[in-house]
Amino acid sequence: MKRKGVFLLLMIAMTLLLTSCWSKKELTDLAIVSAMGIDKTKDGRFHLTLQIINPGNVAGGMQGGGGSQSPPITIYSASGDNIVEASRRASGRISRRLYYAHTNLVVVGERLARKEGLNTLIDALDRDPEFRNTSTLVIARNSTAADLVKTLTPVDKIPANKVLKTLEFTERKWGENVKTSLQEVMKSIESPGRGTVVSGFRLVGNPQQAQKLDNLQESAPAATLHASGIAVLKQGKLVDWLYGKPARGTVWILDKIQGTDINIDWAGKNEAIAYQSVRQKTSVSAQVKNGKPHISIHTRVEGDIGDMEVPVDITNPKVITKIEQSVRKEIKKELRVAIEHAQKNKTDILGFGEVVHRTRPNQFKKLKTEWNDVYFPKLDVDIAVEAYVRRAGLRNKSFLSGVKENQK
Repeated sequence: MKRKGVFLLLMIAMTLLLTSCWSKKELTDLAIVSAMGIDKTKDGRFHLTLQIINPGNVAGGMQGGGGSQSPPITIYSASGDNIVEASRRASGRISRRLYYAHTNLVVVGERLARKEGLNTLIDALDRDPEFRNTSTLVIARNSTAADLVKTLTPVDKIPANKVLKTLEFTERKWGENVKTSLQEVMKSIESPGRGTVVSGFRLVGNPQQAQKLDNLQESAPAATLHASGIAVLKQGKLVDWLYGKPARGTVWILDKIQGTDINIDWAGKNEAIAYQSVRQKTSVSAQVKNGKPHISIHTRVEGDIGDMEVPVDITNPKVITKIEQSVRKEIKKELRVAIEHAQKNKTDILGFGEVVHRTRPNQFKKLKTEWNDVYFPKLDVDIAVEAYVRRAGLRNKSFLSGVKENQK
């Protein structure tokens, strides 16, 4: 009987300690924010544009009663002296609680990024326990963040997903863009002697047309979102844009290339052979000689032959060796262009200072205060590239070679 009393007392004590659903959040009470756009108004205030998901329209397609259609998202905007105030003011325009836990995209207007930088707004986002620092950060190119966030996109019903997937696949297949999270931007800004790279996005077409459902009812939409280069940030502020070879060379040195295409000249024809990289690895090392830092870059690439616009006998080992040499030369040229461009901007977006700091911390203490302005622009960099052709697709002999032989 005594044991039963102790057990009963224990059970009563346990029930008192159990918590109820004190932090419950009903789905019908939440406004799920998928993307956030941040601009600066002419009077110096922060302008917040929120892309909120309409769950019913996403699940069942763009539809409504009476044959009318409704978009999968709704846009709410507000301004304030800081990000928190703008968010609080936006809550007065919507009947639900703003929920940022699913915000996967943050868009910053070019004007804000260039004049004031990202440091202030990053602090507000990182301080919020509900906001995820794994969210992707992009900068609006030649437009405001509001215009990008308001744009309706085909295929991907939620525009934020369109931006994220575009960055993911262009990084995987082309290599002139890089998907950067808020956390990665914070680390690079805090790192001594390190610049920051963030992908850019731009609106192609009329901003007003981009917000209309009519834009989605055309096979070729009049207004779309495109990945647009890489933004170079120095101390959190936008200083330059990279496109083409400087952009790809930068991503290559950062060891974030997942796949790309290298075109080489052959038999007097420009860009006659397309080389598709499959595996690549870049390593950067540093030494300090006589008080001066020295950087060495080693890149190894393996790939396939994707296209040949001239007759080439790739069964000949000497021909393969010559193709590999041409690929090495082209890659080395791109890496050199990227380094020279970064040195011209006096912004170490390539992470060389971080490598010196990691391998020679005591020496870097003497260099870090003047790293970007004095030492980095005059840095000596050695580049070594290995490139190998592993496969030639479904045929060894060129189709053009067969055509040429039959014409003889």
